[in-house]
Amino acid sequence: MYTFLKRLIDIVLAGTALILLLPLFIPVIIILLLTGEHRVFYLQERLGYKNRPFNIVKFASMLKDSPNMGTGIITVRNDPRVTRFGKILRFTKINELPQIINVLKGEMSIVGPRPLVEKSVALYPPEIKDKIYDAKPGMTGIGSLVFRDEEKIISGGTDPREIYKLVYLHKGALEMWYHDNASLLTDFKIIFLTAWSIVFPRNSLQKKAFRGLPEKSF
Repeated sequence: MYTFLKRLIDIVLAGTALILLLPLFIPVIIILLLTGEHRVFYLQERLGYKNRPFNIVKFASMLKDSPNMGTGIITVRNDPRVTRFGKILRFTKINELPQIINVLKGEMSIVGPRPLVEKSVALYPPEIKDKIYDAKPGMTGIGSLVFRDEEKIISGGTDPREIYKLVYLHKGALEMWYHDNASLLTDFKIIFLTAWSIVFPRNSLQKKAFRGLPEKSF
C-alpha cells in the first residue's frame, strides 16, 4: 500500500509542480539559451531503482566537459566550471527541478535516496550498495537535507577528494536509515524540511524531526 500511495503522490505532486513551475522554467530556458554554452538541459547517467542506470535531467549549470576538468565529479565551493547563471541555479536548487520529468516517467520519486554516478556508489560498502536502491531514487532525501551545503563541506579540507569520501560514507548511513524508516510520514517531513531549508538554510530541524539519525564521524 505504501508503494502504491507513494507513486500516486509522486504523480500528483510532480504533475502539479510542472504546471505551476512553467512560468519559471520558460525564462530559465531562455537565459540558458542566450548564455554560457547555450545548453538548456544536462543529462547524466545515474544508478536508480535496483541499481539500473537512467539519465537524470537537470538545468545545465556547469561547462559541458566539466566531468573531465578540475576535480571531476566533485564540485567544490566557487567551482570555476560553474557558469555565472549556473551559480544562481545551484544556490536556489532550481537546476534540480527538471527531475520532475524523471518522477513522471517513473524513474525517480519525490523522496528517496539520491541517485549517484557509479563512481560515487562504489564508495559505499557492499551491504549498502545492495540495498540503497531497493527504493526509487528521490529528488530529495535525508542525505540531501543533512548535506544541503555539500560543496562548502567538501571545500573545507585540504583534500576535497578525501572529504568527499567521508561525506559519501555518512550519506550511505543516512540512506540506510531511510531504508529502515521509510513511510508516508517520513516522506512528508522530508518534503516539508526541504522547502523549509531553501528559505531558511541555516537550520537543524532535521535533528529534531527524525530520531536515530547517524552521527557524523568527521
